[in-house]
Amino acid sequence: MTHTTGRGLTAAGTEALHEAARRHVGDDGVPGLVALVARGDQVHVEALGCLTVGGPPVRRDSLFRIASTTKPIAAAAALALAAEGRFALDEPVDRLLPELADRRVLRRMDGPLDDTVPARRAITPRDLLTYTFGFGMVMEMFTGPAPWPVVTAAEELRLGTIGPPDLAAQPDPDAWIAGLGSLPLLAQPGERWLYNTAGSVLGVLLARAAGEPLGDVLAGRLFEPLGMRDTGLWTDRPERLATAYRPTPTGLEVWDPPDGMWRRPPTFGDAAAGLVSTVDDMLAFARMLLSGGGSVLTGDAVHAMTTDQLTPAQKATGGLGAGFFDHRSWGYGTAVLESGAFGWDGGFGSSWLVDPRHDLTVVVLTQRMFESPEAPAVHRDIQAAAYAALA
Repeated sequence: MTHTTGRGLTAAGTEALHEAARRHVGDDGVPGLVALVARGDQVHVEALGCLTVGGPPVRRDSLFRIASTTKPIAAAAALALAAEGRFALDEPVDRLLPELADRRVLRRMDGPLDDTVPARRAITPRDLLTYTFGFGMVMEMFTGPAPWPVVTAAEELRLGTIGPPDLAAQPDPDAWIAGLGSLPLLAQPGERWLYNTAGSVLGVLLARAAGEPLGDVLAGRLFEPLGMRDTGLWTDRPERLATAYRPTPTGLEVWDPPDGMWRRPPTFGDAAAGLVSTVDDMLAFARMLLSGGGSVLTGDAVHAMTTDQLTPAQKATGGLGAGFFDHRSWGYGTAVLESGAFGWDGGFGSSWLVDPRHDLTVVVLTQRMFESPEAPAVHRDIQAAAYAALA
């Protein structure tokens, strides 16, 4: 199913986009996908395959769990709240998150929980936006000979922050942040980039700063003014939600059905990975940033969010594996490429790429979970086809 209007992509390019998407769709590959490529006022959409193996077809307005593509959305909401004066980016988080005051830091990330030193300074909201507050995922966690004590403790506290979110187990925000606050940091605040947890902490900060649940914060500051009517922390339209599949050696395995964890409001609204959305809602978010913030953010906030905010030292010791920061860095909640493009992927099967140089947005939503930190070929192929289609 193809929808194309306006100008900006060549006819041959849109045919190649269709083929790039089609060849990945199948019961053993990607059961279904929606891919959107927009340039200027032209929008090209491919909706292929099925929501569930053997089930109804994917439609343009189908819902997908966007996982870590939630992170830039949460970052934008944080900048909106900062503009309201709810907090300053460089103030200690202690006022809103007293559970994270007076931190201790592990001498060795894989060491015992009681072998710590004092934190050299307080955590700030800017540390959360840049993912440098001192706690999160590193690849060494998953390759060592034995589980790290801090990882085991985080799992026992049901934080759902080392690996995929676990909406069914995560406690309420107050209990969640108290649990995290009972653990030492892995690195000094501001020292290195660590993945994922900062986004979850940011969600607790936003809710407390605004005095309302995270879902209401996101709706009031972003979703309602931008017309993102299908984006949220849960859905009451499970018939539109794709089944989430996990690849296994013997084929795809159901990880979450449409009436599963996203069917009702979560106990813990996870600003790192909790949203469901559609391609058109993700386009609306991209267009807000491309326009300089519209009625949602200031131009300065958009510039800061979408440009490099890490120091060379933070990149040298951070990342998700060797070479992670080759040709890219991190802004606020989103990766920033050397080319000036920005975006971020979601491990449940989503990718979101925005290139201001070409006024280009590429959104790919699937229900097949990633098998590595690198986006699967379907995402890379569609993005390459989008660039090749530029008029």
